[in-house]
Amino acid sequence: MALKVFSLEGRGLKLDTAADIEAHIGALREDDGVEEVQFHGNTLGVEACEALAKVLESKMSLQIANLADIFTARLLSEIPPALSALLTSLLTLPQLHTINLSDNAFGLKTVAPLQSFLSQHTPLQHLILNNNGLGPAAGTLVAEALTSLATKKEEARKAGEQVPDLETVVCGRNRLENGSMEAWARAYQAHKNMRSVKMVQNGIRQEGISYLLQNGLSQCTKLQVLDLQDNTFTSMGARALSDVVGRWTGLQELGVGDCLLSAKGGTYLANALKAGSNKSLEILRLQYNEIDAKSLEQLSHAASSLPQLRRIELNGNKFSDEDTALERLRELLDDRREAAGPGFEEGVDENWGIDELDDLEDESDEEDEVVSEDEEKDAERVVKEADEAEEENVPLEEDERVDELADILKKAEI
Repeated sequence: MALKVFSLEGRGLKLDTAADIEAHIGALREDDGVEEVQFHGNTLGVEACEALAKVLESKMSLQIANLADIFTARLLSEIPPALSALLTSLLTLPQLHTINLSDNAFGLKTVAPLQSFLSQHTPLQHLILNNNGLGPAAGTLVAEALTSLATKKEEARKAGEQVPDLETVVCGRNRLENGSMEAWARAYQAHKNMRSVKMVQNGIRQEGISYLLQNGLSQCTKLQVLDLQDNTFTSMGARALSDVVGRWTGLQELGVGDCLLSAKGGTYLANALKAGSNKSLEILRLQYNEIDAKSLEQLSHAASSLPQLRRIELNGNKFSDEDTALERLRELLDDRREAAGPGFEEGVDENWGIDELDDLEDESDEEDEVVSEDEEKDAERVVKEADEAEEENVPLEEDERVDELADILKKAEI
């Protein structure tokens, strides 16, 4: 049964005052049964948000609120009171389980209302925070708020309330870096029943990734989707991943593309998957990881221990497109597609098989493999030095300057 939806999606409206927004929300005001609201792609001022908040706080059936990209071209000083009005009203809604606040600038100067909401809203199941420019300091505050939420949820359960688990966190493109990983690990320790975690493109280096995996995500044994693409693993992070991946027996999708796993790291992961604990795995994303022919050979053997595997992405690695192990993988996945029957025919290219391998590097001979190992060591050294130089005790002043830059970019609609 479809949800009852009120939507101003993508209208490009500039709503400054209460009168401005009133002209567009009459139907929402009259509908007490609305279950989903979509406001993304408009820009709302403080007065408009306050007026909207008064309407939303009475919508007791509301389950989903999409408030992504609602502060474009707004001053940094406008965001905290506008956001506070909206989120405070949402705290009154007992069925609101999903909130999307992506593409809004939330740095240290604007994160306080979000922190307050996240630490209190016990019905929360699905949180989407993508491209918010948090930085490690504000990212830490968000993670700490989620840890506090776990305590609130437990208190509510003890009081006899029916409270759902936090199941989904999307927090990508937020410059979380190593500096916030201890806080995020604690958050995931507190929410052990997570189903989906996506933290792509956050500038997390190998020490931070290793800590997050070993001390946080390893506790989330019900994980079904894990996407950490476009962070830096090296063989250190790959080993950490291989140590914990067997705990996620229900894992269906693993995304570690563009993570510099290295040839050695690819072998670590392949051997871990070959152990047979991940029989539910369907999609494996491994593009641009310097995986070589030897690692590919191990992956081809691991695939036989992954009976549900139907899609593996390998473009941008270091082996020949005529490699025999690659051909074995193709044949295996083609056989599985055929056995699945016609129900999977639609979208077959993107849902089954191996991705288009148009950017491979063939380094299959022995001399090239030696060079590759040396390059791997150099890469790990450079990454470690950069990590130490750039991410140790990131000063709050620097994060505030980045917040100001984010505001400027927002004004320019970049």
